[in-house]
Amino acid sequence: MSSNTQVTKDFKQKSITVAREFDAPVAAVWRAYTEAELLDQWWGPAPWHAETKAMKFAPGGHWLYAMVSPENQKHWGRMNYVDIQHHQSISIEDAFCDEHGAINPALPVSRGSIVFTPTGRGTRVEFKMTYQDEAQLKQIVEMGFEQGISTCFDQLDALLHRNKVN
Repeated sequence: MSSNTQVTKDFKQKSITVAREFDAPVAAVWRAYTEAELLDQWWGPAPWHAETKAMKFAPGGHWLYAMVSPENQKHWGRMNYVDIQHHQSISIEDAFCDEHGAINPALPVSRGSIVFTPTGRGTRVEFKMTYQDEAQLKQIVEMGFEQGISTCFDQLDALLHRNKVN
């Protein structure tokens, strides 16, 4: 079984880092991050779920998705893929947007990376995001980011353990 999700907020550096080890090979964890049908199963804290509208996993591409509530309320997000190092890392820009992918300037935009490291037991994922200023980081924290991403990682762990990803 993997360890608990670790969330580290660094207000001085305007960043938040999420780390967790999964009891699965890098290839499986990578697929869960890079294939829409798998992302939709774990990205989004229950009872919400993700619903992909469009995805092009390639540098310069993006993932446009909705976080869907049990009442079918949709909150849109866009993850731009800046750089991809196969089975190693994904550099991203993450933002709130409308259903067409137009970024909402009133909400924080983050830039960062997702790093996949093989371990003796599986794969360590480190997801580090940096914000333009401390106020944006505080806003994300107040919106429940820590609890939300921890729940998402729990759901990813469960998906990997159900052997849905090889």
